[in-house]
Amino acid sequence: MKQDVRILLLGEPKVGKTSLIMSLVGEEFPEEVPSRAEEITIPADVTPEKVPTHIVDFSETEQSDLFLKDEIIKANVICVVYDVTNEDTIEKIKTKWIPLVNGDAEKGNKIPIILVGNKSDLRCGSSMETILPIMNQFSEIETCVECSAKNLKNISELFYYAQKAVLHPTAPLYDPEDKQLKPLCVRALSRIFYISDQDNDRILSDAELNCFQKSCFGNPLAPQALEDVKTVVWKNTSDGVQDNGLTLNGFLFLNTLFIQRGRHETTWTILRKFGYDDCLELMDDYLYPELRVPVGCTTEISALGRHFLQQLFDKYDEDKDGALSPAELRNLFCVCPYMPWGADVSAAVATTDDGYVSNRGYLCQWMLQAHLDVHRCLEHLGYLGFPILTEQEALTTAVTVTRERNEDLEKRQTQRSVFLCKVIGPRGTGKTAFLQRFLGRSLVSEESCSSALSPYVINTVQVNKQEKFLILNEVDVDTEFLKASDASCDVACLMYDASDPHSFDYCASIYKQHYMESNIPCVLVASKVDLQEVRQFHGMAPAEFCYKHRLPAPLPFSSLALDCGSRSLYSRLAWAAMHPHLNGSDMSSTSFWLRVALGSAVVAVLGFAIYRAVARLK
Repeated sequence: MKQDVRILLLGEPKVGKTSLIMSLVGEEFPEEVPSRAEEITIPADVTPEKVPTHIVDFSETEQSDLFLKDEIIKANVICVVYDVTNEDTIEKIKTKWIPLVNGDAEKGNKIPIILVGNKSDLRCGSSMETILPIMNQFSEIETCVECSAKNLKNISELFYYAQKAVLHPTAPLYDPEDKQLKPLCVRALSRIFYISDQDNDRILSDAELNCFQKSCFGNPLAPQALEDVKTVVWKNTSDGVQDNGLTLNGFLFLNTLFIQRGRHETTWTILRKFGYDDCLELMDDYLYPELRVPVGCTTEISALGRHFLQQLFDKYDEDKDGALSPAELRNLFCVCPYMPWGADVSAAVATTDDGYVSNRGYLCQWMLQAHLDVHRCLEHLGYLGFPILTEQEALTTAVTVTRERNEDLEKRQTQRSVFLCKVIGPRGTGKTAFLQRFLGRSLVSEESCSSALSPYVINTVQVNKQEKFLILNEVDVDTEFLKASDASCDVACLMYDASDPHSFDYCASIYKQHYMESNIPCVLVASKVDLQEVRQFHGMAPAEFCYKHRLPAPLPFSSLALDCGSRSLYSRLAWAAMHPHLNGSDMSSTSFWLRVALGSAVVAVLGFAIYRAVARLK
């Protein structure tokens, strides 16, 4: 909404432009009227709409055409004043003043015009019969007010309507020629309808209508008023009321009726509550609130945000199978101008056997987005109506900015629930299989269900009986050079191929280059342990290297085994991320790490041995 209103008064000489301004300011008809009034500003606290209002007078005899053009450009609304007793001043409205104001303007960009019939005290009847054809000819005319500067009739009303034309404009909402809502208005009101339809039955029930009414106007409707609204819609539309509730068509008709009856402010109150600006686009302040994330901090979905997202999931999981099909996902995001989630989402989170995004995968994807791109995440939550449905002042309450990582190290504990693990290793090591195994998929099924793999996957893990979110990010480089930004994470997983004699040398180099002097914990993983293990060409064996640098012994991984040993490996990574203060600690702590790693390794080896035994029997 505009912060102030600039009103320009135009019209033929002697129609009373200056008298109207003087009568408004002095609240009495002036005995002496100057040829032109100086620009005045009415403070916000004395105007009906609570915005400062500037009123500008124009005198054709005193001011130039150049000055007039400049004032027209600066004006928000034009009041064209005519004398109700003088037919010539009425004729000049359509032949001179409106062409002068909007002659070169395109449809939709025209300045709103208020017609002001002054000197009504000198005429018995109304001039409206003559004015109506002019109003029908020019769509930019908002309304016509007959008034009298002499007896102060309708003076305040004329300036109120001028304010209203600026603050609650008709042009973006309604096409008077077609007598229907404009497409952008339909789009905005449709989004509002779908957000307000909390049970997703395409009908606004009495409870949903009252919730909507309270959200927009502060109070619910009385039961009789609610019935009256539905009766009006039912009488005027064939499908506006269904099962005693308001359909989308009924909701659109109701707003059309508001506008046709001059109650634009009602529709604008609704639109602005849901974040729309004068161009019917969602405001930047609404979609992109300022959020400061200091270096070393991360962002997660807050408890309030998670509750909202779960309600959203339940609303659109129409078959109640605990997953969202592609059609259900499209319905969920129908209030967005584009589809936020692409095919890569199914490759990044847990899905059902049919490839549908599970409830856990759905929440994981939101956590991943909040961690990687919190501003885009907030944008999507804004489209989905988070601030309105949760009655929050800002989108930012949907996320939490975590404590700085160095402070976690000092306090030897963390409050984070989402951790980023970089999976680093030479090409061909099996990193992609490692990521897909985290989602419970084998490499074969992964290749058959998705052609577009994501470099990120996210899933939940249990650590000390707590559910945490672990993000695995595959970092694939051909050389030993790794950018510092690629190395930054909560825990590093350095993966080497146990069957390739050159593989471990790369991991050792990366460790020395980026992690040896850092406080980022590292876990080494030996992949392809189902193949023949070979001696690594590095100067020392992997186990010896780990012992020297106080690292856990390498953990074995095979893409062929999907067992509790494999799951514990991912929990081990999350555990290391949760306890970064133990990285590089004394040998007693190191021995504890080794015991944890040894336990995981034993389980993994036993699981793989059972797998090979069963394979031989087959």
